[in-house]
Amino acid sequence: MNESGSPTLEQVAALAGVSRATVSRVVNGSPKVLPDTVAAVEHAISQLGYVPNRAARALVTRRTDSIAIVVPEPDSRVFSDPFFAGMLSGVSRTLAPTPSQLVLLIEPAEADDQRLLRYLRGGHVDGAIIISHHGRDNVLQELAQLPLPIVFSARPLGVDVPVASVDVDNVAGARTGVQHLLDIGRRKVATIAGPLDMTAGIDRLTGYQEVMKEAGLPAMIGYGDFTADGGEQATLRLLDEHPDLDGLFVASDLMATAALRVLSQNGRRVPADVAVVGFDDSVLATTTTPKLTTVRQPVEQLGARLAEILLAKIGGADHTVPEIYSTELVIRDSA
Repeated sequence: MNESGSPTLEQVAALAGVSRATVSRVVNGSPKVLPDTVAAVEHAISQLGYVPNRAARALVTRRTDSIAIVVPEPDSRVFSDPFFAGMLSGVSRTLAPTPSQLVLLIEPAEADDQRLLRYLRGGHVDGAIIISHHGRDNVLQELAQLPLPIVFSARPLGVDVPVASVDVDNVAGARTGVQHLLDIGRRKVATIAGPLDMTAGIDRLTGYQEVMKEAGLPAMIGYGDFTADGGEQATLRLLDEHPDLDGLFVASDLMATAALRVLSQNGRRVPADVAVVGFDDSVLATTTTPKLTTVRQPVEQLGARLAEILLAKIGGADHTVPEIYSTELVIRDSA
């Protein structure tokens, strides 16, 4: 026992009948130990209740067993939008069988980017997943160039070096949602776009504009910020500017739930007067009245894949090819 009364590495070695160096190799996951020896050491660890010293282990392995999830958003959005819960669930599920723990870093737009960069450079984590990033300042370029394994949840705007990223085909997803509105006979179709400093905001607006142009119909655009309040304000503006709109493609389910509420409050029946399509297929889509037709993106699968790629990069893999997943239209009662 050491001064704290905890079992020591030497005691484990003595009980297992091996050297201290062999116990250290087993604890640190070295493949250069015979299976029978690993079993004997693990049995001794279990018998004694030995807990490895993480600080000492980190000095040997150069690993912290910590992974950062960086979300450059206000905490009010992180904890209200089901998108983030889905992402975290996917990441957590992948990391569960590993020693890695999650460190959540919420960095709102007004935060000190240099503080975040100092933390990530400081050896506190083995790698980082960047979710819901905005193309502001130069922080994305600096993140991409850190000497640390990094994966982005979408292609980072303004970054001119190869990076690993995972996303859905937002243009195609938006096209599917808008085309559905046209297919059911709507001709005065507006959109509530997301922020234009985000890949998802730009691409979903692009998909809407492409379909409307191909159909020879005018675009009617309101701008939101992927929040309920943003969706509410954009819907009010669109109704004021285009009171005869009969279709609405909304770039996120959270904004779409607010749009449904505003339409109801202003005497517009959904879908009889205005058909509404959202984007995400989050848990919100089945709780609205009427239930929301929406474009599904596999959020948990995306989160899981982000974690898989990051673990591979931490292990030495050179992964810089963007991965793009398909979306799917889920038809419910709103359109």
